[in-house]
Amino acid sequence: MKKKYAELLVKRGVNLQVGQELVVDASIEHVELVREIVKAAYDVGAKDVIVFYHDEVVTRLRYENANVEHFSAVPKYLVELRNEYALKNAAYLSLTGDDPENMMGIDAKKIQTWSSSVHKACKPFYDGMDLGINRWCIAGAPTLGWANKVFSEQSDSEAIESLWKTIGKTVYCDKADPIACWDEHRRSFEERVQALNHMKIKELHYTNQLGTDLVVGLTNDYLFAGGGSYTTDGIYSFPNIPTQEIFSSPHRDKVDGIVYNSLPLYYNGNVVDRFYIEFKEGKIINYHAEIGNDILSSIIETDEGSHYLGEIALVPFDSPISKMNLLFYNTLYDENASCHLAIGKGFSECVQDGLKMNKEELFSKGVNDSLTHVDFMIGTKDLNITAILENGEEISIFKDGNWGFELTK
Repeated sequence: MKKKYAELLVKRGVNLQVGQELVVDASIEHVELVREIVKAAYDVGAKDVIVFYHDEVVTRLRYENANVEHFSAVPKYLVELRNEYALKNAAYLSLTGDDPENMMGIDAKKIQTWSSSVHKACKPFYDGMDLGINRWCIAGAPTLGWANKVFSEQSDSEAIESLWKTIGKTVYCDKADPIACWDEHRRSFEERVQALNHMKIKELHYTNQLGTDLVVGLTNDYLFAGGGSYTTDGIYSFPNIPTQEIFSSPHRDKVDGIVYNSLPLYYNGNVVDRFYIEFKEGKIINYHAEIGNDILSSIIETDEGSHYLGEIALVPFDSPISKMNLLFYNTLYDENASCHLAIGKGFSECVQDGLKMNKEELFSKGVNDSLTHVDFMIGTKDLNITAILENGEEISIFKDGNWGFELTK
């Protein structure tokens, strides 16, 4: 399976081109998969493959022992690794899979200081991804800590094996030809995306029995996207593997009401759960989490843009990942089992001609900007989403957790 998975990540995840460089960010526990990725990259003609490993145990020790001020300084080697290769049009592949609770008890200010400092120091790297210049992909790979959390009743070896099999199923690596499956998966999004983009939606109204009652306005030139996306050089890739979502960016200043989470948010090794967020004219005006309120606060207080939404994502309650009835404790997977929203940065591809715009132009269109982008799940089996169109007509987008409109043939 690892060989199939590696080929999928290289050929469809980042769609690596002949003569292009690839940067891989992974845990030391991912070494076997990384080696297969490196082989697959060179097989398609990579110029070079640079691997950057991290160790979550060492990472925690660093946070436990260094003071807050230490996290304001970003080492030169990390800045160069990200910025220099971004400017050379390298592709970036990040493997996620750390222990979901590895950072529990760590001062949230340290985590947020480091995150903000890295984003500022590595601006060319993040701009390359945010503006659709560099291709990138985030994909899951098991670690012992993650496997033990998901399959807590199993032995270490059984848990790792179970998680590998589960991940394989979510990315079609249990099939004979995963790449062909992903090509078909790409086509499956296109009709629904096209229908949403032709509706001329003014706003979406979310309601459910958790108490969510939220109105989200869209930009005048909104676009929904799903599956993968194009970079500015016209090459298509999948930034997230797996993916089941259709998404867009709301208008920064047109979000009003309250929303409640439906699944825990796992953020940098911490848990945030049983929370609500209230908006007025786009801005977060109130929030509270029964678990991890300090972490939620650190996310929202990152900068001015983190007080606004950057993404709305539509995922049916009966999506393939949701049907597994498994909590992954990992945003990449759990967000593909549930409708979700994201605090922070919006997407350039979610407005007409957005890939040709700079950040200032995108902002003027209503697309939010921030140093952060954090997804949280809101989907439930009774979630209803009604679209109010520009002409005043109302259309059911979601009814009882699933698509509420039929596609015309």
